[in-house]
Amino acid sequence: MNHKAIRRKGVYQALSQVHDPDRGQDITRLGSVRDVVINDQSIACKVHVTKPGTDFARNVIRLCTEAIHAKYGDHVKVEIELVYSQGSAPPLQLGARHMIAIASGKGGVGKSTIATNIAVALAMQGYRTGLVDTDIYGPSVPVMFGMEGDKPRVNDQRKIVPIIKHGVHVLSMGLLVDSSEAVIWRGPMVSGAVKQFLNDAEWGDLDFLLLDLPPGTGDIQLTIVQTVKLAGAIIASTPQKVALADARKGLVMFEKVNVPVLGIVENMAWFSPPDLPDQRYYIFGKGGAENLASETGIPLLGKIPLEEPLRVSGDEGTPLVMSTPSSPAAQAFRAIAQKMVVSLGGHDTTVAPPVIEYQ
Repeated sequence: MNHKAIRRKGVYQALSQVHDPDRGQDITRLGSVRDVVINDQSIACKVHVTKPGTDFARNVIRLCTEAIHAKYGDHVKVEIELVYSQGSAPPLQLGARHMIAIASGKGGVGKSTIATNIAVALAMQGYRTGLVDTDIYGPSVPVMFGMEGDKPRVNDQRKIVPIIKHGVHVLSMGLLVDSSEAVIWRGPMVSGAVKQFLNDAEWGDLDFLLLDLPPGTGDIQLTIVQTVKLAGAIIASTPQKVALADARKGLVMFEKVNVPVLGIVENMAWFSPPDLPDQRYYIFGKGGAENLASETGIPLLGKIPLEEPLRVSGDEGTPLVMSTPSSPAAQAFRAIAQKMVVSLGGHDTTVAPPVIEYQ
């Protein structure tokens, strides 16, 4: 008999149906599910609970087993180890319903371009959207938003107030340091600065807050994903083999910290000459992100073609979805933004979206 293949993402999706009533969230969002091991048609994991003796603690193994069987069938062997642990301080929420990390395993794949255009696409759809650029060594969001030289103000509560540009609430480390000066800090200094940066900002009430992470999977990235409460992550890559190898490392990092990966975005997927729009040249390879998505069970959210207007829009400070909305890349960004919204539970927002005057 052919049984449905078990994938890690599917296990987390099944266990997201199990809610801890004492803490008000499902066990995957709480980070209670750890050390998931899949072996053919068997699943083993640890579930951490903070209050032994409660009804939930007594029933959680049964609830998890039922949730997995509901998704994959009663034939699946389920082994769950219950671990009692002291509750840690809850991660920061930062005033946003959904916080999404935009990450990449390596630099140069267009992660900030993707984050910028998704953020503006969400704002243009009426969502209250923020974007925080956490790259201290190489912040690029100020250039892409045309904010070079701008400085955020500090309110009466000594909180940094994000600057609103193109309908998006924006903060970047590049707005707080001199752009002509190199930041020469060791890892712990950078991690501490990022933590303070996130703690001391006044974001207000947002539907989406995107975090443009530095490239890689080191201390800074782990500090960020463990400091804030992420609803999910998007992995940016290009089709070439070396980029996909690093993208795979990014997927593993988010699995280890129990952050669901919403999907993969392939940038620089192909080039079409302006005079031959139906002709595609796969300069960096073809099908790499699709293969990675198929192997891991992570959705491929979209492919972004290589276009001159995309480069120009980033240099001039007006994201492509605004400057050239009819271009194939702009259409792809809007589709990716919409898929992200749907994956997080649909189109609803907390209140009716405001009318936005784009700056």
